[in-house]
Amino acid sequence: MSLQFDRQYRFSAGRAGATGFEVGETTVARPTALHISFNIDKADTETPNTGKISLWNLNPEHIAVLKTNDCIVTLRAGYGTQMPLIFAGTVTYAETALDNSDVQTTIEAVDGRVALRDSYISLSYSGKVNTKKVIEDIAAAMGVTLTFSYNAKFTDLPNGFPFVGPARVALDKACASSGLKWQMQNGVLQVLMRNDTMSRNVYVLSPDSGLIGIPKHIVYGKDGGNDDGQSGWEVDYLLNGVIGINDFVRLESKYAKGYFRVRSVGLNGDNLEGDWTSTAKLVEA
Repeated sequence: MSLQFDRQYRFSAGRAGATGFEVGETTVARPTALHISFNIDKADTETPNTGKISLWNLNPEHIAVLKTNDCIVTLRAGYGTQMPLIFAGTVTYAETALDNSDVQTTIEAVDGRVALRDSYISLSYSGKVNTKKVIEDIAAAMGVTLTFSYNAKFTDLPNGFPFVGPARVALDKACASSGLKWQMQNGVLQVLMRNDTMSRNVYVLSPDSGLIGIPKHIVYGKDGGNDDGQSGWEVDYLLNGVIGINDFVRLESKYAKGYFRVRSVGLNGDNLEGDWTSTAKLVEA
């Protein structure tokens, strides 16, 4: 990967509908971006993804924005001009403290927090209704973008669908009726078949595309989870936010080969020192 030494990021923050700020861009006058460190954890579950981001030497106005209620942050990171979105979430905690001669601001954020926390809905359909229509109406009430997997299938509910309560509970019920599951990924509501991929696109993980070291073999025990008894690999590779949860991956290594689904991924970076990598757990597709 020719751009692996050109670490770049863009971090933005602000309340929805309000003026915020963005940092990370370099110029001739400022050839080095502000110091950033991040740990992003994503998984194939209905539990929201989380991110911990530290920035050094933000100005007081930036820090004030981060401390406003329901401040939304986004982080794009990669190499050179290739900076895909790796995290979007709502700030749940922000702390600023001295770090030797610098000032460090640490932010904790949760993906989809406001939509999942505040969305209470009332739906009532008489007679037959398709679950796709129900899910679309729930997403609209939550105010989030909705995407379906390429092979999602929907059933008709012959006796309607009356519901009053948290939107996430309505999603559970509607998806379960069609053998589907839902999750929030970078603020987007994804609905897909269980233990399946979102699309047919295949991403290649090989030494030529950024794979680092030797894949580690893993096996999930039988504990009631979706991946009971499945085996796969834990792999490290150069930071690549394009590869997301439930994406389809072809692993090409001297030690492991095959097609797998991304079950979880951690993205860890520091633009001045340390890691700028991803670690994914892949299970049999």
